[in-house]
Amino acid sequence: MVKRLDYYFDPLCGWCYAAAPLLQAVAEQCPDIEILLHAGGMMSGERRQPVTPTLRDYVMPHDQRIAALTGQVFSSAYFDGLLRNPHAVFDSTPPTLAVFAAAALGGSALKMLEKIQQAHYQQGRQIADFAVLLDLAAELGFTRSAFEQAMQQQATTIAAHFAQTQQDMAQHGLRGFPSLRFAEGAGIDLGPFLGQPAAFVAWIQQQAPATLPAEHGGFCRPEGCE
Repeated sequence: MVKRLDYYFDPLCGWCYAAAPLLQAVAEQCPDIEILLHAGGMMSGERRQPVTPTLRDYVMPHDQRIAALTGQVFSSAYFDGLLRNPHAVFDSTPPTLAVFAAAALGGSALKMLEKIQQAHYQQGRQIADFAVLLDLAAELGFTRSAFEQAMQQQATTIAAHFAQTQQDMAQHGLRGFPSLRFAEGAGIDLGPFLGQPAAFVAWIQQQAPATLPAEHGGFCRPEGCE
């Protein structure tokens, strides 16, 4: 029987990047698990913001902690390029549209999210730029015109999606991004597994109780990250 994991994320959440190898491992190794993505619009609308020295000083300690904990790559193109670019803007909406456009075209939303995260943190690319997103989609084999049209279609429903995600998170007591829960269960604490995808897959396959004591995990919310 297929079990569903609900994954609450934001493309600009550093802790979601920290958790990415865990989700990728489950997707690759657990065919009986379906991962359903829910985006929260952490830096969308009025919360979008330009890159400034203040923003750089805020996110860097979190990024450095994530790198030390998980081994995830944060390149100089990100730290010394993107985070020093006064023309760059952090906006969750365009990359979120790309994630769901990929799924609408029969591709993997999770793989598109991975591609976007790598472009942001490893390549220092501006993932709020539609041209960049179309380039990434083309690298995954999508036709540019079809992908652009799919993104436009997703834009008509994204505000309602964000609202539903935030409502669901509040209902289930989920603290921020990333959050993961079995469709019929409580939230799963990813903290003990960060940097240990094999251990996470083993735990998921054992269908252990869906809650664990908090240890090393962090969260991002619209008002800031832990």
